[in-house]
Amino acid sequence: MTLKVLSVASEAVPLVKTGGLADVVGALPGALAPHGVETTTLLPGYPSVISALGRKPKVVHTWDSLLGTPARLLAGTLPDGHPLLVVDAPALYAREGAPYTDAAGLDWADNWQRFAALGRAAADLAGGAMVKRGKPQGFDLVHAHDWQAALAPAYLRYAPFGATRTPSVITIHNMAFQGWFGPEVFLRLGLPESAWTLDGVEYHGGIGMLKAGLSSADAITTVSPTYAREIRSEAFGMGLEGLIVERGDAVYGILNGIDADVWNPAADAALAARYSHRSLDKRRANKRALETEFGLDEGDGPIFIVITRLTWQKGMDVLPEVLDHLVGIGGRLALLGSGDAALERALIEGASRHPGRVGIRIGYDEALSHRMQAGGDAILIPSRFEPCGLTQLYGLAYGCLPVVSRTGGLADTVIDANPAALAANCATGIQFDGVNYDALAAAITRTVQLHAQPVVWEHIQKNAMRCDFSWTASGKAYADLYATLTA
Repeated sequence: MTLKVLSVASEAVPLVKTGGLADVVGALPGALAPHGVETTTLLPGYPSVISALGRKPKVVHTWDSLLGTPARLLAGTLPDGHPLLVVDAPALYAREGAPYTDAAGLDWADNWQRFAALGRAAADLAGGAMVKRGKPQGFDLVHAHDWQAALAPAYLRYAPFGATRTPSVITIHNMAFQGWFGPEVFLRLGLPESAWTLDGVEYHGGIGMLKAGLSSADAITTVSPTYAREIRSEAFGMGLEGLIVERGDAVYGILNGIDADVWNPAADAALAARYSHRSLDKRRANKRALETEFGLDEGDGPIFIVITRLTWQKGMDVLPEVLDHLVGIGGRLALLGSGDAALERALIEGASRHPGRVGIRIGYDEALSHRMQAGGDAILIPSRFEPCGLTQLYGLAYGCLPVVSRTGGLADTVIDANPAALAANCATGIQFDGVNYDALAAAITRTVQLHAQPVVWEHIQKNAMRCDFSWTASGKAYADLYATLTA
């Protein structure tokens, strides 16, 4: 019997992406299909999403008023053939700018309405609002992602549609983003008064969208086992640790995967030379190409790469401090990222101090990120917290060894090259504790020392590239969880 799941999110590759959330949402339908799960993805009708549906998209449902605005439900398919539904509400989504912010980078003032409407639409659909050949087309389970979709479980809980309440799962991709809005919003959500409680949607005198989802969903998942443990603590729970502890056994950690077809150095068309763990000698051509692309001096010493948002969470405030040390011990750096303006300036200034040793690209370029993973020797990821992380998984797949802080999914996916792991030939990267100058500088030093031992380094690269971080195991884990909630 096929289980029908509605996956609700604010972004999904390749239609719209601001971060790793989109990669996960885009990959889930294919990951779940082998386990008897048919996943339909529900997205807001941003211009890029609407255009992907073609010139005459199929209208399968209409709302005279979806939280105060007319809306249509459009049907289509994702590029991989899995079903797609889109909430077409021009007043909410047909605007220039990013999914969450305007052209100036400021949050849209009506984000509460834009994403509450998404959650309400999901609840309607789960209850059978969409009709096909005279029969309601419901779903067996709703899977909401992050705060933007988190009101879906709350609507299912407090305003149930259909004869029975549809079970729901919410996945926390990053606890730091919670979607808090003022109390005046509550009366416009269409929820009963009983929802305005500490056990419901109320949070610090306003509406906490993520908190509402965590209180209401039948199960909570995070994107790595370690992060599932970390968010029970004050240091990582971002004020919601008490609720996570209270939910107890309803909290699961399921590690993200990566698309092994897209991230495969043996078949990657973006590379100067394709290679596998059996032909690492071919990798050198990618290193030479990366040196040229970033204006780095040619050499045999290690090239460290960074591909990230330039934020405090990612530990990027420490990176400018260690540039002199990195260069001084023979390393070079190629960085691709954008974010905090002060950090951008500090890194650009560091590059000007070290011409030929440090190259900086402000922005993001998907093809360039592939070339960097193939040409870099090690990828620096000094995150203060990292629910899962994907760049370290890409680094493992490409033999670009991750140098990571010991937190969240980074701790779950990288085996530190300590003496025991080296002796057992199972090391895949370098871990360190604490995000500060001393810890990061020591990790960089250790990496340079390992790189100076070609036989040892190649063993670690091969270990890394043999790792299987595809969606195979994670897809089954989600399918198994769904089965327990719908039994």
